Amino acid sequence: MNMSALTFNSTPMITTATATDDRSRILGYNETHSCSRLSRKKNPSIMACSTTKPLAPVVDHHGVNESGLSRIESLSQVSGVLGCQWGDEGKGKLVDMLARHFDIFARCQGGANAGHTIYNSEGKKFLLHLVPSGILNEGTTCVIGNGVVVHLPGLFKEIDCLESNGVSCQGRILVSDRAHLLFDFHKEIDSLREAELAKSFIGTTKRGIGPCYSSKVIRNGIRVSDLRHMDTFSQKLDLLLSDAAARFPDFKYGGPDMLKEEVERYKKFAERLEPFVTDTVHFMNDAISQKKKILVEGSQATMLDIDFGTYPFVTSSSSVAGGICTGLGIAPRVVGDLVGVVKAYTTRVGSGPFPTEITGKVGDFLRSAGQEFGNITGRPRRCGWLDIVAVRYCCQINGFASLNLSKLDLLLDLSKIQLGVTYRLPDGSILNSFPSDLHLLEQIKVEYEVLPGWQSDISSIRKYSDLPKAAREYVERIEELVGVPIHYIGIGPGRDAFLYK
Repeated sequence: MNMSALTFNSTPMITTATATDDRSRILGYNETHSCSRLSRKKNPSIMACSTTKPLAPVVDHHGVNESGLSRIESLSQVSGVLGCQWGDEGKGKLVDMLARHFDIFARCQGGANAGHTIYNSEGKKFLLHLVPSGILNEGTTCVIGNGVVVHLPGLFKEIDCLESNGVSCQGRILVSDRAHLLFDFHKEIDSLREAELAKSFIGTTKRGIGPCYSSKVIRNGIRVSDLRHMDTFSQKLDLLLSDAAARFPDFKYGGPDMLKEEVERYKKFAERLEPFVTDTVHFMNDAISQKKKILVEGSQATMLDIDFGTYPFVTSSSSVAGGICTGLGIAPRVVGDLVGVVKAYTTRVGSGPFPTEITGKVGDFLRSAGQEFGNITGRPRRCGWLDIVAVRYCCQINGFASLNLSKLDLLLDLSKIQLGVTYRLPDGSILNSFPSDLHLLEQIKVEYEVLPGWQSDISSIRKYSDLPKAAREYVERIEELVGVPIHYIGIGPGRDAFLYK
């Protein structure tokens, strides 16, 4: 590594190769995502599960060599995949790749604000919001844990979409009887709250996640198990609606007719949901006793965690390692290897601080090449250089055993690539960790280390040693700076587009 490449610019400036309009050589899947994005513009209401057939089929193997297979099989009985930035890192793809080596897949937090994109053996794209990504692999069981907030209409749409595409869900999806129900009026409250905040809005997905968790925390929420007692369901729902109406003058869900209609609707939902409802705490612990292999799929990411993220511009749940135990009811001692997923660059959607954000041509290039548009809202994601300070902070909190570096292939057109390695205050002092004070964060200057780009297409490479020298140096410098090994490298959208290091 040439240490003379260290720079001290607060605003990164680099030279990039010419970014032409023809991006087919950069990604083999631009057209797939573009079609999806166009449909979102026409209809902003995203289906719970959407599928798209790419132009070329994806190979039906994961390309796991002997070394990679050995590494995967050595993962502990209870392992987890968690986001190491502000979300959208590609967690679903890694979970799907690991799926054939695990028996049970579990979601422990969040709700339909997650958007995990995976491909089946025919190359068809699935966008999942509530159902764990392991569902595409036959013989697996998927658990929606007590820490998840569940929007039943959305869950049923997702199940119907999977079933209509040949993915069996009966007996394979278990919903915790302790999980809280997210109603349509929670979405209405979410929108009213964002409007109330005006210019200080959080930038939520408006999926009602925060209001539902608020109901849970103030102890007037409704749980899945309450659907078994419809004699008291109406009273509990009335209390929720009355509270919202008292808080927001423009709240439109109210009155006896609306209440009666919603109760009748949920009577039908209760009947359909009953075969899926399970005491998942007992199920998970029994599975652990039986030595079943379990993979926990995190949603959102550490920098959006309610405690450790860039509060208040965060999600409403615990998206770090601790959320696995509280969201599934399993003991900390049984949780083993955790894999952090981190993009080769950084993105975030919505409001909030973003120290390494890039504006201008380079930011636009990354957004275009990576098709960085929100899976939930279709909003363009903000793009920036990889923030080593933030990634190292995430690794400390979660204790990751290894990392999955995703989307390395998308940096091919850059002649120089920067890593944000240090946060420096105006007085010249260095911040040793990611700060909680957003005012302090606004004052910092990021020091960047500049590495050479490789300017070649790496999407067809299947051995780490075959990567260009500059690409290997980039990967290994990240490992050195973060202090966690990178075991998995994503170099394309397909199931086999993985390198094992």
